[in-house]
Amino acid sequence: MATETITVTLPAETVRAIREKVDRGAYASADQVIEEALRLLDEEVVETPEFTAYMREKIRESLDEPGPDIPMEEVFDRLERRLRDGR
Repeated sequence: MATETITVTLPAETVRAIREKVDRGAYASADQVIEEALRLLDEEVVETPEFTAYMREKIRESLDEPGPDIPMEEVFDRLERRLRDGR
């Protein structure tokens, strides 16, 4: 992977947090801390107004649905199985 050097100005508290993670051995370098932070940022769901409207509509549909309620534990069990099975 090609590398490039940039200079950024960060608050002292942020720099301390980065250094602490490296000093504790959680990361080998400040570069790795930043790379992980960017990776996590890329994975984060961005809540746009469209996403919020979509979720509100889905909640409304769910509340209006005449079907039986499903216990919360069963819902979480189903979700965990789906995540585990990769679906």
